[in-house]
Amino acid sequence: MQTITITRPDDWHLHLRDGAALTFVLPHTARQFARAIVMPNLKPPVTTVELATAYRQRILAALPNGMKFQPLMTLYLTDNTAPDEIRKAKDSGFIHGVKLYPAGATTNSDAGVTNLKHCWKTLEVMQQVGMPLLIHGEVTDSAIDLFDREKAFIDQQLIPLRAAFPELRVVFEHITTKDAADYVRSDTSKKLGATITAHHLLYNRNAIFLGGVRPHYYCLPVLKREKHRLALVEAATSGDARFFLGTDSAPHAKGAKETACGCAGCYTALHALELYAEAFDAAGKLDKLEAFASFHGPDFYRLPRNTEHVTLKRETWKLPDELPFMDTTIIPLRAGEVLQWKLRGN
Repeated sequence: MQTITITRPDDWHLHLRDGAALTFVLPHTARQFARAIVMPNLKPPVTTVELATAYRQRILAALPNGMKFQPLMTLYLTDNTAPDEIRKAKDSGFIHGVKLYPAGATTNSDAGVTNLKHCWKTLEVMQQVGMPLLIHGEVTDSAIDLFDREKAFIDQQLIPLRAAFPELRVVFEHITTKDAADYVRSDTSKKLGATITAHHLLYNRNAIFLGGVRPHYYCLPVLKREKHRLALVEAATSGDARFFLGTDSAPHAKGAKETACGCAGCYTALHALELYAEAFDAAGKLDKLEAFASFHGPDFYRLPRNTEHVTLKRETWKLPDELPFMDTTIIPLRAGEVLQWKLRGN
């Protein structure tokens, strides 16, 4: 194949930040995706419908003229999220999920949940109204190895949670292990989905250390062993509707990444579709890309599929070394390297 035309995709896991940072990164996503599930881990976090309403308005105001993009908002779950706030979120029509960050698991997660038992009544209402729970699936126990925290979360948290709330719709976000892929595939409830990032399809943990420490490949959940990458590729390219696209594109200024204690996150919003095309092409499964990128996500979220189309062309082009970002720069994943696919008109 030299070109592939697919229904315009959506990004089911995205960080847009806020303020000046938002204006620099939003156009990259809007060029590639029609909609995106927008993460609520701002400072302060987006914990109420009122805050989500204001954040949505700021996103729409930052959208350049002539670009079409629909932000799908989320709330940040805390130990104190009121059940009535979930009902208000459902009634809003523009809030499509509630995000669970275990406290301390990743960027701006300090206000996250310390114990799921504190959220029991809120989760009951989410189950009743059909509001999806979007999960960052890692335990934060320092006694558990960083590379084992996703599997430990499945065993210690996710299985008991879903046993207690069997009708709760759950998205296991940015899965990184064979254990997670196998867990999702074993489910028969049709209440469980999972997003997979392009970088977890393309790279294993060696990428962080090739020729030295490479901070722009550091993300959370961290890249894993090759056997896990291969399992994710198999899941993403299988045609299984439980797996769908979520970039987890996370913008951090160059200095915040290249420092003694660098931030976690890979910036892929500029070239996400090209990276996914490369992963599917390498697996010989380009024919499965459209369903993964454009159909499975809206179907799970019970939203209409998009009607516009985009075309990717097999064409080499070099990624910029850096991108403007407020008064500094941001380094995209694979900066300065040559990609093999190009989104037409991008």
